[in-house]
Amino acid sequence: MRVFSKELMERVCRRLSIERPGTASIMDCAKLSSELEAEAGVPMIHMELGSPGFAPNRIGAEAEKAALDAGVGSKYPPTDGLPVLKEASSRFVKAFLGLDLDPLYHIPTTGSMLGAFGALAAATQCVPGRRKVLVLEPSFSANKQQMAILDIPWKGVETEKLRQRGFEAALEEELSDGDYAAIMYSSPNNPSWMCLSEAEIRAVARVASSSGAIVIEDIAYFCMDLRQGGYGVPWSAPYPPSISREGGRYILLLSASKIFSYAGQRIGVMCVSPELYHEHYPALQKRYGGSGIFGLTLTGGILDMITSGCTASTQWGLAAMMDRSCEGSLDFVSYISEYGRRAARMKEIFLKHGFSLSYRSDAEGPIADGFFFTLSYPGMDSAALVDELMAYGVSTVSLKAMGSARQGVRVCSSRILEEQFGLLEERMAGFEMDHPIVVR
Repeated sequence: MRVFSKELMERVCRRLSIERPGTASIMDCAKLSSELEAEAGVPMIHMELGSPGFAPNRIGAEAEKAALDAGVGSKYPPTDGLPVLKEASSRFVKAFLGLDLDPLYHIPTTGSMLGAFGALAAATQCVPGRRKVLVLEPSFSANKQQMAILDIPWKGVETEKLRQRGFEAALEEELSDGDYAAIMYSSPNNPSWMCLSEAEIRAVARVASSSGAIVIEDIAYFCMDLRQGGYGVPWSAPYPPSISREGGRYILLLSASKIFSYAGQRIGVMCVSPELYHEHYPALQKRYGGSGIFGLTLTGGILDMITSGCTASTQWGLAAMMDRSCEGSLDFVSYISEYGRRAARMKEIFLKHGFSLSYRSDAEGPIADGFFFTLSYPGMDSAALVDELMAYGVSTVSLKAMGSARQGVRVCSSRILEEQFGLLEERMAGFEMDHPIVVR
């Protein structure tokens, strides 16, 4: 019971210069699914793009309007950020991470994607001969594209395989060559939704310290590990595991896109550890001039050349949302927990019709229901499953594109509409009927 014919899919793929859905990028999958939907006049169930599923937070929008009315649009913002956001971010990480970090070390970026780009550029230019990045897989495919743009060599290693080999010892072995500049990971992880435990974070900190690697920790999905009750209560433990509480040389990436459904305004914060911020690197001084101090080079030598600072009004908007969260009048976790409820309903439908979870557990046990999860189907590799699901009106992304060694697809729970759960059930029943599972 295909929704889109083979002929239609081939025609639209040719028009968009896409070989096939299963080998397309995330953005190309999104474009293809939208084109199929428009041409056939049939709704697609969009699970490919990790875009928020709620309206942008009104507190931020009203603060932006007030800032624009006050005239902030006429002045260039400082490259290292407006004081109002740097101070609000400092309060926010103290309230929700238990981290006491001076406003100096909070650098607004136009989304955490831009923060990752700047972090990768700076971290891999500090020490001659040390340019490689170790990526804990699976991981966000866009970061690989960023490294391609920057011509940064990298190696991916499956986090689960590190656990099987003894996490800390295996990580030490991976970094033993001495040519790694950084370790990069997200937690919760995109796409698997696995998290690193407190013990694993401490192991990363120890290995990074002994090897000299900078840690780039992406926590865009902040407080979204819904297994852990109590996250998101301001000024109160428990706090999500983070490299930032272990000290050392780290860069932490925060995103307003997922925390406050503020994706369209492109605003986030990069938190740089004091140890790293003040570190002097002769190679940076030679390359960019100036002091060679990491934090000053990052802001003045790199970020300033990319964006010349973040839009002033969005900084006021994020500052207001952070401040209201710290006061307790904005409970952002209650909003984002809806993703977990959606994911649970989606999983129930998929599992009922022959699918399996590609990633089921991490060091803390079964993975939580949340923004992402992963699926496989007997007899189909990643590309074939993306192709077939697209034909049945469900748009996903290949796990292979996300650096995974496992077969399957990434599914996002954010954009499914309430009225589409019945449609998903109907389409997956048809999928199972047309793709019978052979029991051997």
